[in-house]
Amino acid sequence: MTVVSNRFYRRPWDETRGDEFADWGHSVWYFEVGADGWPLRQVEVYDAGRVLRYGPTHQEDCYGGLGEASLYDSGDEWSNFEITESEFERVWDSDRE
Repeated sequence: MTVVSNRFYRRPWDETRGDEFADWGHSVWYFEVGADGWPLRQVEVYDAGRVLRYGPTHQEDCYGGLGEASLYDSGDEWSNFEITESEFERVWDSDRE
């Protein structure tokens, strides 16, 4: 039996949100995804200091939510953004507001 582990990614976005929270600035997004590329956990870190976290126990709020599509279906190449599980966990567990 082959066990497929989750994968972890860090991807900067050089655009603002384009909504009423655009003044938060650019962001870096961190993802934990399953073998199918669907996000299991996600962290968004904005230039202005706001950090949003989404996962199984907190899937959405008034600012956004956990991705609702496979990253692998986006047509983007994600291998250049892969990080270690420990890097993701550091951001996931960092000080919370």
